[in-house]
Amino acid sequence: MKNGGGRVATTLATVFVLQALITGLSTNGAAAQGAAPSHRSANCQGDNGGLTLSPGFCASVFADNLGHVRHMAVAADGTLYANTWSGRYFPNSPPPPGGFLVALKDAKGLGRADVIKRFGVTVAEGGTGGSGIRLYNGGLYAEENGRILRYALPAGSLVPNGPPTVIVSGLPLTGDHPMHPFIIDPRGALFVDLGSATNACQEENRIPLSRGIVPCEEKKTRGGTWQFDANKTGQVFSPQARYASGIRNGEGFAFDAAGRLFVTQHGRDQLFQNWPRFYNAEQSAELPAEELLLLVRGADYGWPECYYDQFQKKLVLAPEYGGDGKKPGVCAERHAPVAAFPGHWAPNDLAIYLGDKFPPGYRGGAFIAFHGSWNRAPLPQQGYNVVFQPLANGKASGPFVVFADGFAGAFRDPGRAAFRPTGLAVSPDGALYISDDVHGRIWRVTYEGDGSDKVAPAPAPTSPVAANASPSALPPEGIHPNAGRAPLPTPPGSSPDQVALGDQIFHGAASNGTCSGCHGSDAGGTPQGPPLNSGHWLWSDGSLAALTETIEKGVPHPKKYQGVMPPLGGAPLSKADVAAVAAYVWGVGHAGDNRSEPGSR
Repeated sequence: MKNGGGRVATTLATVFVLQALITGLSTNGAAAQGAAPSHRSANCQGDNGGLTLSPGFCASVFADNLGHVRHMAVAADGTLYANTWSGRYFPNSPPPPGGFLVALKDAKGLGRADVIKRFGVTVAEGGTGGSGIRLYNGGLYAEENGRILRYALPAGSLVPNGPPTVIVSGLPLTGDHPMHPFIIDPRGALFVDLGSATNACQEENRIPLSRGIVPCEEKKTRGGTWQFDANKTGQVFSPQARYASGIRNGEGFAFDAAGRLFVTQHGRDQLFQNWPRFYNAEQSAELPAEELLLLVRGADYGWPECYYDQFQKKLVLAPEYGGDGKKPGVCAERHAPVAAFPGHWAPNDLAIYLGDKFPPGYRGGAFIAFHGSWNRAPLPQQGYNVVFQPLANGKASGPFVVFADGFAGAFRDPGRAAFRPTGLAVSPDGALYISDDVHGRIWRVTYEGDGSDKVAPAPAPTSPVAANASPSALPPEGIHPNAGRAPLPTPPGSSPDQVALGDQIFHGAASNGTCSGCHGSDAGGTPQGPPLNSGHWLWSDGSLAALTETIEKGVPHPKKYQGVMPPLGGAPLSKADVAAVAAYVWGVGHAGDNRSEPGSR
């Protein structure tokens, strides 16, 4: 396995210093975190906006209810810019009125935004927003529906006063990962993520035992980092602009002080569901690792032929390409990550701290926003936090710690989590901003200690149960959160016991069921799968027999949602298990009058 410093670092270290002198805007790289007038938050005595944080840090809610906030960028004067997103990842939430871009300013120095303005392309103009956003050379660059646009920002102006110019167009939007986060170096090199269209480049995406395509044609246009020029307009996506490959979904970019470029990677899904011969459900919940990569021009980081096993500490051959969970094969020649994290946590953004307001142990290290898992069944869903990974000389210099937690609230579940971290940005005054794409909240994190705090994990969030009773006071028969819930109706020909068993399978407590990962623990739907509690069905009439057939055959080509449903949900369900799940889903669909959206993919 290969590792190495990015060639981009050799000439950029001094350029980052010059950039701070020649532009009035930051780039979210080294220039973004230089000296600037600082102020202490006036809200640090509160509840940290619901979060727990590493020792010495406090948080305040900088802004709230902004829409589905994705990535952010901070100007030299402290103005925070955010991109928000709509479209098929958020089918049930209309965006706020106005454009998808948001400018936020703390004009009074109180640690919260008191000036908020929306601008940019609107829904009426066909816009959907996006994830990527950066500041460079007097302009604001933003991803919008397969394009990267540049808005000129006149000196002293909070928002643009003219239409944008198109820097790049034609970025692919199909498949599993249609977002295009990016970063710009001080010379204008524009690095863009093009996530894969599929899970593992199979002949049939996410279908059990479907082999990998050889060669993977998708890698010509997806699954890597592409390079363009932020100084040029009218560029069109081309396979020839690929900078690095084998990156399934690299959403977070950041430069370190030496100019090395790092990117996060979302690992692949469904090892057990697609290849039960080689993996059990628990292994599939933990594997593969999420990754932090050091980008090198021309390098291949493994996808789809390889994935990183954090327990074996090596890249191994994927089962679609002849792997068995152990042998490396061609992966011995691919580039391994500089740091690895638990499987399916979903790293959505990256910020390397180059300021001087945090204690020394945090300087030069990486903060990573983990959006949270949907597919760790039968184990509990995890992530929904921000971690800190120490770095030195382009490598991990210690284990990661959970830096900020508590975002999900009572439910670590994609359909019911209160908040999901998705963006990070460091202000010139040294504060760390964290965004959420559920309710559109942004937190401002500052250090309020005496400088002596070492890198240490945040306290675990207090659970609803722990808040009401100490562990020693729990009743001997245990706590059953659903005990007071009205029983679900039973379909004709089934029994309450079948519905109860289906409940257990649906939630991963029996037969290695995976249903709640896509449909939500409350069956209310997620971006991967539709709600099942609406009482509406597009694939069938919703009868028990029709639901049974859908479970048995799967949904290989969803109509509306992201997640392909393999036959039997990818779980080893018996006929009795299928009957039980169908009975439970029927009961959920007939439990009330919540009739909002069709239960369809």
